[in-house]
Amino acid sequence: MSRRRFDHLVVEVSLAVGMRIPRYDLWLRFHELGCDPEALTPQMAAAFCDGPLHGFLAEFGLHLDRRARRRLMRAIERYDPTIPSPEERLASE
Repeated sequence: MSRRRFDHLVVEVSLAVGMRIPRYDLWLRFHELGCDPEALTPQMAAAFCDGPLHGFLAEFGLHLDRRARRRLMRAIERYDPTIPSPEERLASE
């Protein structure tokens, strides 16, 4: 389930900045911070968005304004990995 949380984080950050962020680089950043992306908790995801995300995005010339960051935080906090995504629902039919 936690891998799904990381995948969701990648999608939400990409939507927030308006372009696809490098997934593998984000994966490596979590490892550099001592976090396992496959064991990502809601608290770890929120803490990353509230701090290290700014530096990560800056490396790629990207920026989140305050309003976009608040929306991102809400999306991360509300995410429930037990609910199948629309893609998963369509794939199972």
